[in-house]
Amino acid sequence: MLALAEAIKTGPLRGLAEVAVVFSNDPAAPGLEAAAALGLPTASLPSKGRKRAEFDQDVVAALQAYRPDYVVLAGYMRVLSPTFVRAFAGRIINIHPADTHQHQGLHAYEWAFDNHLPETKITVHLVDEGLDTGPILAQQVVNLEGADSLAEVQRRGLAVEHVLYAETLADLIKRNAAQPEGTSC
Repeated sequence: MLALAEAIKTGPLRGLAEVAVVFSNDPAAPGLEAAAALGLPTASLPSKGRKRAEFDQDVVAALQAYRPDYVVLAGYMRVLSPTFVRAFAGRIINIHPADTHQHQGLHAYEWAFDNHLPETKITVHLVDEGLDTGPILAQQVVNLEGADSLAEVQRRGLAVEHVLYAETLADLIKRNAAQPEGTSC
């Protein structure tokens, strides 16, 4: 999220996008504090103890008030219900630290490290009702040769994630530009 905020300020998203809101299902999430410190609008709804579909319906209503052109997932570690996906169909973007044809779900860096893969791929994709099954927008290989710790695998992957996500979003916005004043995420 912070890398995307920086890309909007000085990188490939400059002049193309603005942050409509940084949202979390955890009111105590450190990302909310970091976003607020950057002057970004924030919102949260606690999900703990709530049924997914009911919670997502409330999140949809909250997000729709901000009128985002895209919902960009960055550290939002929840499976989205069909209610949520349908409300923003074709406009939810996610980044996944693996080739989604090889590994879906959590712990992708651990999977790559544990399997001694010589490389992995970072995947940016549209979100559909499956788990990491949506159409791929972009992928980039991460060389893992010589990565002797999980921390090193993560460091290499995140370096690619931060650049690829911003560049892919910029390309998507340019292709689908409908608002001359920019796009909100």
